[in-house]
Amino acid sequence: MSTITDTTDLWALDWRNRGAALGEPWYTRQQPTAIKAPYPVVFNDDVAALLDIDAERARREGYAEVLSGNRVPEGALPVAHRYGGHQFGVWAGQLGDGRAITLGDIVNARGQSYDIQLKGAGKTPYSRFADGRAVLRSTVREYLGSEALAGLGIPTTRALAIVGSDAPVYRETVETAAIGTRVAPSLVRFGSFEMLFYNRQFDRLAPLADHVIETHHPDIAAIGDACERYRAWVAHVIAVTAELVADWQAVGFCHGVLNTDNMSVLGLTLDYGPFGFMDSFNPCWICNHTDDAGRYAYNQQPAVGLWNLGRFVQAVLPLLADQPEAAVEAGQNLLEAYRGSYDRAYQARMRAKLGLLDTAEGDADLVERLLKRMAANGADFTRTFRALGHVSADPGATGAPFVDEFVDRDAAHAWLADWRKRLGNTAADDGQRAQRMRLTNPKYVLRNYLAQAAIEQAQAGDCREIERLHAILRRPFDEQPEHADYARLPPDWARGLVLSCSS
Repeated sequence: MSTITDTTDLWALDWRNRGAALGEPWYTRQQPTAIKAPYPVVFNDDVAALLDIDAERARREGYAEVLSGNRVPEGALPVAHRYGGHQFGVWAGQLGDGRAITLGDIVNARGQSYDIQLKGAGKTPYSRFADGRAVLRSTVREYLGSEALAGLGIPTTRALAIVGSDAPVYRETVETAAIGTRVAPSLVRFGSFEMLFYNRQFDRLAPLADHVIETHHPDIAAIGDACERYRAWVAHVIAVTAELVADWQAVGFCHGVLNTDNMSVLGLTLDYGPFGFMDSFNPCWICNHTDDAGRYAYNQQPAVGLWNLGRFVQAVLPLLADQPEAAVEAGQNLLEAYRGSYDRAYQARMRAKLGLLDTAEGDADLVERLLKRMAANGADFTRTFRALGHVSADPGATGAPFVDEFVDRDAAHAWLADWRKRLGNTAADDGQRAQRMRLTNPKYVLRNYLAQAAIEQAQAGDCREIERLHAILRRPFDEQPEHADYARLPPDWARGLVLSCSS
């Protein structure tokens, strides 16, 4: 019996190459640099489906040559993106894709656009003195981090694959190379517009803004008046940024390096460096040990979101009105919406975490009192909220497993009594309430020690833990009793784990 073989190139996608079409000063044509003996590490079926790539065939035929950059797919026109940014509050000038090369953008069968980018594919004009490479350690962290947030339903870039190589890369020590394939509807950042503004290339702002609006916001693109159109777009950027930061706060996620070059105009979590999911709740937690002043601590993220948006709005002021004074006034008016948008989004998420269907006076205080008790007791962020979903609303019922997360059990019981009283104001069935909470409060998050274990095994040549952990994080709200160990408290050895910008 003969077998019919598909001879069409697996990577013959609907390449649009809009970055290459825009050209300078936004994008520079740049071929990846070949790397020695690339090998497959991990491939993501979920993201392959977004791109209309046959995952089974990709594994069978091999994907390492293409996703290392050694072979550029026919029809793709690789580019590096030029942008600047404020880093730790200081304008850093030109930055750009120093180790990332976008093969091009495609449109899938459902009309959705995606950039496909190779991170670690060699030098670009924006590499400065760097080597343009990435290491296996940081590539595994980004792969798992982005997919963990995707599993939680939080907007993020996605990871298609990791390709490894034994080629040496020199960081604090000599490590092996890796190339991660990052996928997103767009990789344009706040800093993309800042670069043009600070270079006084004001006439180049509109073409980049038009590119983003026409590709991703057809409803906004339909607005006839140019200034009104750009204002509507900026308002949207502010709104989705507020929603994103609220998403982070609600799951105890800390980005670690919220520079303006790491902020997406689509409201995506972008650029995974020293990120982390909180273990013991500490509102002042700093996940990046190089952030000495705590600029990007967990409790500073909402304010930093506004600060970064201020830099973005400043950069696009020439688009908002014909006269400078009117543009400044328009920008200030737009920014004023952020705090209200963030507060509403955050409180809505926290009410959901407590199983509350409606809004009542005192809800914010109820949340704050719980967080203060958690901080005082070192209660684990994820486990505490998950445990609350297993507690009955009946005042006579035990408070376990919730109170078991606290050293001061009396304080936990006292808060629990207030929570139960508040639940009495809702008409929801208690079983439905508990189920709803378990679909809101994850059981599994990417704790640092879990990522570290997967990295160390991959460095030893065994990549199975990456796939196992990814499979668990795809379903973070499910009980998955066979994987219960992945939801336990971090072991003692993990408490000293620190991350830096090279992580």
